[in-house]
Amino acid sequence: MTGTVSYAADEGCGSSADVPLSTLGREDSIVLNSRRRAALAEIDQADFSWFHVKVCMVAGVGFFTDAYDIFGIGIAATMLGYCYGPNGVLTNAQDLGIKVATPVGTLIGQLLFGWLGDVFGRKRMYGIELMIIIIATFGQALAGSGLRAVNIIGVLVVWRFIMGVGIGGDYPLSAVISSEFSSTRIRGRMMTAVFANQGWGQLTASIIALIVVTAYKKQVLHSVAPGGATGPGIVTDTEWVDYMWRLLIGFGCVPGAVALYFRLTIPETPRFTMDVERNVHQAAQDVEDFLTMGTYYVDPDAVVQRVQAPRASRYDFGAYFARRENWLLLVGTAYSWFALDIAFYGLGLNTPIVLEAIHFGGATLGDLSPQAVYGTLRNLAVGNIILSVAGLVPGYWATFLLIDRWGRKPIQLMGFIVLAVLFIVMGSAFDKLRETEPGTKAFVFLYCLANFFMNFGPNTTTFIVPGEAFPTRYRSTAHGISAASGKLGAIIAQVGFANLKDIGGGPNSNHFLGHLLQILAFFMLTGVGSTLLIKETKQKTLEDLSNERQDSFVGGVSGAIRP
Repeated sequence: MTGTVSYAADEGCGSSADVPLSTLGREDSIVLNSRRRAALAEIDQADFSWFHVKVCMVAGVGFFTDAYDIFGIGIAATMLGYCYGPNGVLTNAQDLGIKVATPVGTLIGQLLFGWLGDVFGRKRMYGIELMIIIIATFGQALAGSGLRAVNIIGVLVVWRFIMGVGIGGDYPLSAVISSEFSSTRIRGRMMTAVFANQGWGQLTASIIALIVVTAYKKQVLHSVAPGGATGPGIVTDTEWVDYMWRLLIGFGCVPGAVALYFRLTIPETPRFTMDVERNVHQAAQDVEDFLTMGTYYVDPDAVVQRVQAPRASRYDFGAYFARRENWLLLVGTAYSWFALDIAFYGLGLNTPIVLEAIHFGGATLGDLSPQAVYGTLRNLAVGNIILSVAGLVPGYWATFLLIDRWGRKPIQLMGFIVLAVLFIVMGSAFDKLRETEPGTKAFVFLYCLANFFMNFGPNTTTFIVPGEAFPTRYRSTAHGISAASGKLGAIIAQVGFANLKDIGGGPNSNHFLGHLLQILAFFMLTGVGSTLLIKETKQKTLEDLSNERQDSFVGGVSGAIRP
């Protein structure tokens, strides 16, 4: 062993000094590497325990809240249209603003918190993003407008952007925490169980919408125009709808507030403590504590021993990802997520538009009679519940059952191929299918099938693979980059829907929707190509997947030993 290593100085106690590596005893490296491997083996071979359940619940409630807040706006936008839109419908610019603000914020949050999670630790960042979500959600529910200078849609755009930053932080942190605490044989199912809460969040948003609409049924049906006139086509007083969207959005604070304490008290992952903080002794103790007692304790007076190990830096980051297999893997995870989110968010945030376009449930946007307002909101809520129960939620759990048997890559490949076929069929036959009731039912079936294979396919696997395939010091950053690429796709999809859906027809005609579905098919085909760049992570340890040597990962003692 040659070269030098820097001894980290005690805090406030002078500068570091370079010491030749030859002065470090060979037994230091051997013992420390052996201890590191033993601690990692305990994690990788651990039986499923209550601690794993706790991790799934603490991480999963974040995704429940994220999905509720993201996709609840699809129904809330219709309510906002009745309250603040011209002729009872938001303009394309207003609709685009409140829907695209969250993905823009999410993209920034994923990059920012992904990096912070690798610099300061998973634990120190976990909970901060949830606070941002809670505050921003509460702010939306209480949003108002001024006489001229402040418009409520603008206020909502700002709050939803801030909320998106918090949601973005949840992706890399929850992914790496669940992967780094999990044993190898159940890692895929554990990460899927966390991510599957996204489906429950979407379903709950629809259920809460239905409850709120039903609760205000009497008030809406008995509302009248300011002048007292009633009847079909008469503009009615929509003050009760204003209560509805505020309750619908505001409920998103509840699960986040419940989970906040557990987020703030979850232990740091032993892998971060070991490989980034380079404190093998503390990491080994943490493993023993949470595997046997389900808790952890950091003794402030304990000896802190820093070891020599690869350290994150611009140079090291560049050197690692300059290797062909590593940057191709990052391209594969990032583009696969990009292609998937074009379809997932393009449809997910515009489900009410699609339902209205095929006349599913008799939606009547633009008719402001009391019966039409109530009927439209109720039908949209019921329609979203049907789509969630028939496609979204079952898809996650199909992945849960097979992810550790089939593997990530086959499921993602299958999902992209099936989605490409479904979008071609739906897009090509869109106009004919919506002309008849049997055709409408056939379209809804195909739409549910597409939702199923998004989640039993790339929507789940694109979340899992980047949380496994990179070394600990860059795992959160790489996941954040991959996830942010997905949100870039979501932004493009939302802008595309807003500006292309009416091509060839009048405002809100949705004349181009069929061709938009065909465009989604193209992106699914490109996702097939990017899937070939990722590697299979099934039943492999995170260290084996890191593409780095593990037998001599620790070079010896590198830091001061201090009480």
